[in-house]
Amino acid sequence: MPAQSKAQQKAAGAALAAKRGDMPKSKLKGASKDMEDSMTEKELEELAETDRKGLPDKKD
Repeated sequence: MPAQSKAQQKAAGAALAAKRGDMPKSKLKGASKDMEDSMTEKELEELAETDRKGLPDKKD
């Protein structure tokens, strides 16, 4: 499932980094914190690897 906005893609990347232990979970806020808790690493990878070109900044 590809990301639907640049903000979603960025949040997924942050959540993925925390899930892998590359950054502390305490630095997560908002959507990325929820994503880290509720999504698998594979789901986060799919969102984070979405090409940002052509995506809106935020989903309407």
